[in-house]
Amino acid sequence: MYSSLIGKIEKAKRYAQDRDRVTFNSFSANFRGDNDTHLVEYKEGQWSCTCYFFSIHGLCSHTMALQRMLEGMVPKEAPGQSL
Repeated sequence: MYSSLIGKIEKAKRYAQDRDRVTFNSFSANFRGDNDTHLVEYKEGQWSCTCYFFSIHGLCSHTMALQRMLEGMVPKEAPGQSL
């Protein structure tokens, strides 16, 4: 039993180093900004954020930061926010 678990742990380590294996389809995250915490979501190629700036401009520092953090893991087809 332990040998099969050890094999799975090693495989997980290899997978974790190969970010190209993962592409997010959707997710939500709480983002602690300088002034408040905002809900950032990615769904069906669209970003959203509960901050005021996003409601006016359709992008913000929170969504742009997550795009940088997840580079290569979120499809590039996501409109409106190439960095």
